[in-house]
Amino acid sequence: MIGDMIAKARKEKKMTKTELSRLTDINIGHLTHIEKGERNPSHKALKNICKALDIPYQQLMYTYDKVINEDQENYNVISHISYNKLLAVDSVSGFIDCPPNVPSSAIALKINDDSMAPTFAKDSYVFIEFNTPLNSRDYGLFSLNGDIIIRKFFTRNGKIILRADNKNNPEISVKKDDVFYIIGKILSK
Repeated sequence: MIGDMIAKARKEKKMTKTELSRLTDINIGHLTHIEKGERNPSHKALKNICKALDIPYQQLMYTYDKVINEDQENYNVISHISYNKLLAVDSVSGFIDCPPNVPSSAIALKINDDSMAPTFAKDSYVFIEFNTPLNSRDYGLFSLNGDIIIRKFFTRNGKIILRADNKNNPEISVKKDDVFYIIGKILSK
């Protein structure tokens, strides 16, 4: 997945592989293998690539060991994972212990409504792993047209559906013109 993200960023920056090779001092053949997913870049190479592309290193690092399956290819997961956006946090209440069953968590997020009840109660915490491709029925943290929401993720015929566990909230079908990002996967509550 990291190779797909590097290729996406490079193309969106309108940079050729030759130019990226020159800026990073990484052989163009090696860059091709990285973008095709045949090799992973070293951490030093990834930092150089991110510097050359003028993008944050950590966002791509979250995708380092992720592999995309066929269902994720069908809904074009790469177009819904951000390499250059950061989650803005308006307040921090402190630290909480990271449970041993979710060591890849990046943050703990407090649920602020009852849309996911009874699975996730209001004022409980969920643990998020950033930039993780989701499978159908996974719970995730999403940005949809500027709103941050937690929902259960489904795909139907390559289309994305977001569903609240609380039946009083309508199902959301992500449209082609929606600005939609998968921020991360909920690992546990």
